[in-house]
Amino acid sequence: MEIYGAIGQEALIGILSHIFFIAITFYALQAFMLEKIFKQNKVFQIQLIYILLSITIGSAVSNFFLQISSWSGKLPYLF
Repeated sequence: MEIYGAIGQEALIGILSHIFFIAITFYALQAFMLEKIFKQNKVFQIQLIYILLSITIGSAVSNFFLQISSWSGKLPYLF
């Protein structure tokens, strides 16, 4: 029964980590002026690029931190 709680906690941490890093990435991408790269009056497409880039970069960073955390927890088994 206890293993289900650990699986649930791992899932919750993963979801929260992804949401956190996607939000941080979205905030950071606001520093770029992508409007100058795209055609005029393409607001929806620019917003979509911001969202897709945020998801892509934020998920990659989140996966990195989750893997580092997982690997760090397994280091004691080395000795």
